[in-house]
This record gives sequence, C-alpha cells and structure tokens, in this order.
Amino acid sequence: MTENQPIYVLSEGSKRTVGKEAQRNNILAAKLVAETVRTTLGPKGMDKMLVDGTNDVVITNDGVTILEEMKIEHPAAKMIVEVAKTQESEVGDGTTTAVVLAGELLKNAEKLLDENIHPTIISKGYRLAAKKSHQILDSISKEVTINDELILKNIAKTAMTGKGAEASKSKLSEICVKAIRQISDENGIDLDNIKIEKKVGGGVDDSELIEGILLDKEKVHSSMPSKLSDAKVLLLDSPLEIKDTEIDAKIQITDPSQLKSFIDQEEMILKDMVDQINNCGATVLFCQKGIDDMAQHFLSRYGIYAVRRVKHSDMKKLQRATGAKIVNNLKDLSGEDLGAAGLVKEKKQGDEDMTYVTECNNPKSVTIFIRGGTDHFIDEVERAIKDSLGDIASAVTDGKVVSGAGSTETLLSKKLREFANSMSGREQLAALAFADSIEIIPKTLAENAGLDPIDILTDLKSKHDAGQNDFGIDVFTGKVKNSWEEGVIEPLKVKTQAIKSASEVTDLILRIDDIIASKGDNNQPPIPGQGMSPDMMM
Repeated sequence: MTENQPIYVLSEGSKRTVGKEAQRNNILAAKLVAETVRTTLGPKGMDKMLVDGTNDVVITNDGVTILEEMKIEHPAAKMIVEVAKTQESEVGDGTTTAVVLAGELLKNAEKLLDENIHPTIISKGYRLAAKKSHQILDSISKEVTINDELILKNIAKTAMTGKGAEASKSKLSEICVKAIRQISDENGIDLDNIKIEKKVGGGVDDSELIEGILLDKEKVHSSMPSKLSDAKVLLLDSPLEIKDTEIDAKIQITDPSQLKSFIDQEEMILKDMVDQINNCGATVLFCQKGIDDMAQHFLSRYGIYAVRRVKHSDMKKLQRATGAKIVNNLKDLSGEDLGAAGLVKEKKQGDEDMTYVTECNNPKSVTIFIRGGTDHFIDEVERAIKDSLGDIASAVTDGKVVSGAGSTETLLSKKLREFANSMSGREQLAALAFADSIEIIPKTLAENAGLDPIDILTDLKSKHDAGQNDFGIDVFTGKVKNSWEEGVIEPLKVKTQAIKSASEVTDLILRIDDIIASKGDNNQPPIPGQGMSPDMMM
C-alpha cells in the first residue's frame, strides 16, 4: 500500500481558497463595491452613468439603482448589494449609507484580523456595538406626527438634495407631503396608493399632484364626450365582447339571411350589456378587459366615456379614489357599485391623450405627474420622489426623526466610544472599530464636497463635546451648522436599518474562512485573488 496517496474530494477543476486569504478576498470585493457608490453620497455626491449591452443609459446617484445595473457577480459583493436592496424595501432611502458603512466595517475588521483577533470576537464586538447603537439612536431621536408639515417637508427636501430634483425640491417636497397626508388612513400609509406618471415635456416645475388618478389611456371612441362633470364611475373586470366558446365549435351558414341573423344576435347581446351599464346610471366606464367595436358604438350613443385594458393595479387605485366597487359580472350590477368623480376628462400631454379622474371626494389614492426635458432626467426625478415618499412614510409610521448632515453619526460615534471603554476583553477593540466606522458618513460627506475631512471632523467633535448634538456639515458653505435648524432631517429608521443591515452582512462575511468554487461554465467569474486584479472584479 502506497503511503501519502492524495485523496480527491472535490471535482476536477474546483478552486478552493482558505483561511485569511479567503477572508481578505471577500473583504476586498465588498470594499470595492462600497468604494464604487461612496462618491455619490450627500448633496455634493456625483452621478454614475451606466450603459448596458444594448446601449441603454441610466444616469443616477441612487445607490441601489447603481448596484442593480452593475450586474455584480462576486458572491461576497452580491451580499453587499442585498444590503442596498433591503434598505430600499424597508425604508426607500439610505441605500448608499448602508453600503458605505458595511464597507468601512469590513475595512476596520481587516485591521483587527491583522492583529490576530479572531473573527468571532470581532463579530461579537460588532453585534454589541450595533445593539447599543439602536438604543442610542432611539434616545436622541425626536418625535414627529403626520400633522408636523414643516418637519415632513424638510425630510422630503433632505432626501432630494443632491439629486436631479434638487432645483425644484420646495415644490416637489410639498407635493410628496400632500400625497402622503391624502392617502393616510386608519390602516397606516400604503405607498402603492400613490401612482407616479411620467411624461417628457415642460420642466420639472410643471409636475403636479392630482388628487385622483391619471391614466395613460385615451377614450375608446372619438364620439364619446371628452369631459364629464359629476361622473358616476363603473369599474368592470369583465370583457364587453362576445366570449369565444370553451370548446371548438363550427357554425354553418347556408344563406345570407342566416348570416344577418347571426350578426344581429351578436349585436343584441352587446347592446344588452351596454344597456345594463347605462341603466345603472354609469357615465364613465373603466374596463380591465377589451371592449368590442360595436359596444364602443353603443357606449358613445349613450354618452358614456369608456377606457379599456386598464391595468389591475390602476383599477385598485381607481377603486380607492372614487369609492367604486370592481364588478366581475354585469348581471349583478347595481347603482351601489358605482363610484363618483367630480371631473373626468381627456387631455393631451405631449403627443398622447391621457385620462384625468379628479375632484374625487376624499380620494385615498392619488397621482404624482412628473414632467421634465428628457427621459433620463425624469427617471432620476422619479427616484428622488420615491426616496422622499419612503422617508416621509417611514418617519410618520415610526414617529421618530433625527438631524442629518452627519450630526447623528458624529454623536453616535462619540457615545459608542464611551460604551466601548466600559467593556473589557478584545471585544472592546471591535466596538471601538465600530465607532470609528460610523464616522465614515460625515467623513465622506466632507470629501465629496471637496472639504478637508480632518478639519471638518475636528470641528464637529468640538461642537458635540460642547453639547451641541445637532451640529452637522453644511457642504454648501464648508462650515458646521445646526442641522435641525437648517432643516436637514432624516427618519430614524434610515439610520437604524442601515446599521442593522451593514452589521449583519459584516458578521456573515467575517465568518467565512473557506471558499469552494465548483467548476462551472467558462463564463463563471473566478475567485478574486486567483488570476484576477482588483480592477477586474467589477
């Protein structure tokens, strides 16, 4: 028997990276992702232009949009992208903050690994610091309600600053606050009840809030009225067409009179359908399915405004706006199923006709109509509005806000150091590293504004040591100012969710000490560090 015979456990061509090399490779990939979006943070952050394989262009400084468009393949880097996606789904804003924080936590963890501190000790210290961070943030937060319009507008303005919508942030923030206040009810705030429509033309200042629904649809027949007041609205989830038979059928016609009789019968069926709609008092019809040409003719004869093939999501919004019930069967139709709208009209926007459903009685679904010079600009304004809506909804739902511009992170870092100094053991070093990592946010805000981060952080810490806890960075003047008085306000959840997500993904990546990559197709990305430079990893 031959001694020291090699035993092959993995399939041929598999690659394995173990120990510190595996940790370093994962940390490097995560740091590269964080560095990619770091320059977009804050009011002075820059934009990224992303061009895909079909030469479609996206121009944005929205963290999650950048990371999704980049089509990242590295497994550890994908975890960082998940952080951004989680932040987006939970709050709607703060994606860049979460990613940059995760990158900094891993960068500082790498220094501790170089000092031979075990990854589980670092993870434990980070977890303790993250838990303490939530307690600190909760204690320094201020309360807000849906009636605090000024604070809510400032939250919206803060979210828009640094994005394409910044020039019109006063008007857009007012639109966002009105929209949230309008759809809020006893069940809370459901952002799905805010419809966003976009149309190239005009300027962003021409954007408006429609207290009702705007549909990118025109009336189905030219003879129908273009404007109806005091409209009775019917929502129909059933086709106004002759249904095909469920089994294959053949109809034999032997003479012209039979053909006329057959056509007349179809016409009578369609007329009966339209008569039922007219008899219940409906003057406006929104149909989720198709409307036959003959049915369109009868509807126009009765002066009924009709739109066909309306999306299911828009039908739900119309239901919330007009109070109508969605009807599935015309036989069950009654006047009680109808909703009301003060005005329904067709209006040309650009080269297309659109349907406005407005002047509804306390509509619980509204539309934000965005205008702008180019598609790319409108898309960026839409992202800014969605961030603002998410921030306002989060602030109202949680009822807590904090000052922005790096003031909260500076105070948090200071209090975490006090907490770390009360600890014993090596976990203290990890907690101090966590406190240092938090400072990456004000540091990056200063760097992106072309300011000296050391001078700015020194000034900030001096103010906070003097008890002026709301002081942050005014990137436009290069000075430190009271962020709360300047109207730079953010929801508490933006901060807590960013810390939660960043610390969890850091914990996950630090615990990996073995990467086994099975042999796949030729397009499979190699493990970083094996025949691959850092610049190639994106």
